[in-house]
Amino acid sequence: MRTTSILSSAALSAVALSLFALPSASADGIGVKDARDLDHGVDLRSVVVDHGAEELVVTTTHTNLRPSFRTGSSGGVFLDTDASDPGPEYAFVGGYFRGTDYQLVEVDGFHRSQWVGPVDGYYDMKVDYKRDRVRMTIDRAAIDSPEQVRVAVKVGGSRTDGSTKRLVDWLGEPRSFTDWVAQ
Repeated sequence: MRTTSILSSAALSAVALSLFALPSASADGIGVKDARDLDHGVDLRSVVVDHGAEELVVTTTHTNLRPSFRTGSSGGVFLDTDASDPGPEYAFVGGYFRGTDYQLVEVDGFHRSQWVGPVDGYYDMKVDYKRDRVRMTIDRAAIDSPEQVRVAVKVGGSRTDGSTKRLVDWLGEPRSFTDWVAQ
């Protein structure tokens, strides 16, 4: 009997120590898949939203990203941070080819005419051509540290026939948002 109670105490101690040593969950996130529906390398395949204590990270995966400016690949992640105000409050926009730029802007809707201006604060975008991924990182303070966020994603690219009409792909239906992701 005594051996059993000593082993049980040791086992309980080990379990308790391992529970205290586990890192606490500091972020909520979602992953959403998108159909292969655009005959262009920027074709959106998935979006992952990680809403952490310090930063919001949105990672998009594509079919075949290329560094050439001839692709015209670009995208916009529209951020809804206020459930009481329909539509996005911010947009992270940029090109997905080498030599281009990106910016986080305040918006009052999806159309460029509703973009207010650039946001002060830290944000970054990295394009990984080998993995066909674009990773956008935003310091939560730059977007007023929302309790929850949801995104709408739009990407596009140039046609190879020389026409000026762009190829466009939305995550789901145009201007539709993911579910809310709590911090």
